[in-house]
Amino acid sequence: MAGWWARRGLEKTSGGGFYFHVSATEAIVAAGVYMPEREQMLAIRRHLQEHHERFRELAGAEALQAAGMMAMEAAAMARAPKGFPVDDPAIDLIRQRQWGVSASLPVGAALLPSLAGEVARRFALAAPLVELLNEPLLGRQRGPIW
Repeated sequence: MAGWWARRGLEKTSGGGFYFHVSATEAIVAAGVYMPEREQMLAIRRHLQEHHERFRELAGAEALQAAGMMAMEAAAMARAPKGFPVDDPAIDLIRQRQWGVSASLPVGAALLPSLAGEVARRFALAAPLVELLNEPLLGRQRGPIW
């Protein structure tokens, strides 16, 4: 079973959100942007050009690392996307097709009463990263996020 929680206002898009998956062999908690639409991908890449240091800080936060939330493994483009200089300080992020963090939990965790709390804790830790990724998709939209 799996679930995806998107930010209010981005439910029908490929914006950033939170994912939980459990099966007989694995339990995964993830947060970020996965398979964005073309326009969204371009907006996120441009945003990361300006905010790559903030992204790196959030993705590498000590609390995230301690919770086992590591950068998503993703196949990067072989070259810089059209319109982006190859020497851009954010080129490693710009070449990505998805951005976020994930953690694998022990399979037995799915049977524990503490599971919901553990998933919610990891979601809360990753929320600032998801918000950063959603910024270029929301424009000036304000209000409750979930």
